[in-house]
Amino acid sequence: MIVLKLGGSVITDKDRPETLDGEALERAADAVAAALEGGVEDLVIVHGGGSFGHHNASEHGVTTAEGTRDAGAALDIHGAMTTLNRFVLSRLLERGVEAVPVHPFSAGHRDVEGDLELPTGQVATLLAEGFVPVLHGDLVAHAGAGATVVSGDELVTALARDLEADRIGLCSTVPGVLDDDDAVIDRIAAYEDVADVLGESAATDVTGGMAAKVQALLTLEAEASIFGLEDLEAFLAGDEPGTTIDSS
Repeated sequence: MIVLKLGGSVITDKDRPETLDGEALERAADAVAAALEGGVEDLVIVHGGGSFGHHNASEHGVTTAEGTRDAGAALDIHGAMTTLNRFVLSRLLERGVEAVPVHPFSAGHRDVEGDLELPTGQVATLLAEGFVPVLHGDLVAHAGAGATVVSGDELVTALARDLEADRIGLCSTVPGVLDDDDAVIDRIAAYEDVADVLGESAATDVTGGMAAKVQALLTLEAEASIFGLEDLEAFLAGDEPGTTIDSS
């Protein structure tokens, strides 16, 4: 089973609010459709917020830790993400992919400590019935904080762990995790190996940057890859493009 994340910065123009990168999304959808036609089974897709979710969350001051109790703000953020989700679904459906939405706002929540609880039974059942579940960065109810952002990376981690994924792929705007010379780091087995390059997990948007991704992926049993859009087809074919993250 594969959990694939399409980064929000890949499929949207992150510098322009609520603007799709249509060409990039078409390429990603082509790669997914080709992989499924080639025999790939049990694929779960997660996509980030890009200029849809991040723009609206920033406007309302909502992050993974800072919440809102304003229903209008919540609807702005969630509505932007469902709009982007429909774009993703439509491109996949046009190519014969049996893609269906799973909206985290209606499924998950955070406890008072901020830990994410995400039921995955519906995702497992959809997979068993031949669907391709498509989740997305969203809001979730947060005890004591109203509603906060849940990032695509958090969803990937939860899904991969609960569904016992065999492989995890993060399709990014960069060809992998880069060192100080902008060369791709081939393999990461411990965060300490790249801490000097990535630094602390300081947020570069409302959900965190590359450091947070690497730290989260190192907690998983399954091997993960971070790669650029040009390597998506290769990843789905079973290759290990970009940076491989494996703590085992």
